[in-house]
Amino acid sequence: MTDHKTDRKTEAKVEVKTAAEAKAAAKSAPPNPYDLKRAKVAVLGAGKMGGILLQAFLKQNILRPDQLVATVAHPDRALALSAQWGIEVTTDNLAAVRDANIILLGVKPFQVADLLATLRPALDPSRLLISFAASVRTSAIEEAAIPGSPKPIPVIRAMPNTPSMLGAGITALCSGSNVAPQQIQQATALFEAVGRTVIVDEKHMDAVTGLSASGPAFIYIILESLAEAGVKVGLPRDIATLLAAQTTLGSARMVLDTGYHPALLKDAVTTPAGCTIDGILELEEGGLRVTLIKAVMRAAQRAKELANG
Repeated sequence: MTDHKTDRKTEAKVEVKTAAEAKAAAKSAPPNPYDLKRAKVAVLGAGKMGGILLQAFLKQNILRPDQLVATVAHPDRALALSAQWGIEVTTDNLAAVRDANIILLGVKPFQVADLLATLRPALDPSRLLISFAASVRTSAIEEAAIPGSPKPIPVIRAMPNTPSMLGAGITALCSGSNVAPQQIQQATALFEAVGRTVIVDEKHMDAVTGLSASGPAFIYIILESLAEAGVKVGLPRDIATLLAAQTTLGSARMVLDTGYHPALLKDAVTTPAGCTIDGILELEEGGLRVTLIKAVMRAAQRAKELANG
């Protein structure tokens, strides 16, 4: 007759031993170099977007204060931001990156080359550069960081937009010539702190600039026009603005949450011989659709011109 109690005790001992062995193996395993919990992140140029990212990293516990260091141009500003955010903030870019394995470049495009020249003594292919300087290509960053190196430093280019301030942004990411898949995952995790992310080929980054980076300005003009129209037909300005803004927000959510094509959602609002179709006729006669397409094309072309110098 089988002693079930003995069997259960034996099974329990095996499980405890297995768990203990797994724990010991985990302790003895080499640390994962791509683990964000072990990362040291430097944000060079903690201006508008850099500041938005830093606060999101801290608020969402993606990074601890001791994992972050930021730089600004003026000592007084450094002291104020250090007190506000509870992290190290300095004016010395080179000192900021010495212990960092992820470096975010948040300076203006024309400042990137000089900044990288300053950082060069501390740069090597074990570090990851993430640039959100508009229109600066990964190849230019690789060459400026370690000129003539047979193994370029890993570079990821990011293009976020201003709704990131509210965690409602969209960031496009593209890789340079020496980026590991785990490093793209790191960048994705960082920028998902401020909204959604997409991965694109670098050849599409100028188009991204024209659409999602410049796009909020185009949407604000549409929203403002809708509010002005509400005032024209008799609504108080505050109510007209609220109606226009919430309508814009709700319409965007309908596209994102349902997955339906915008044309299908438009048709669902447009009843035969109703009010909406008359309004759409005015939009088409006024060339709104073509004008928006041309606006994105022109912004993308300008981004390309800036990238080409």
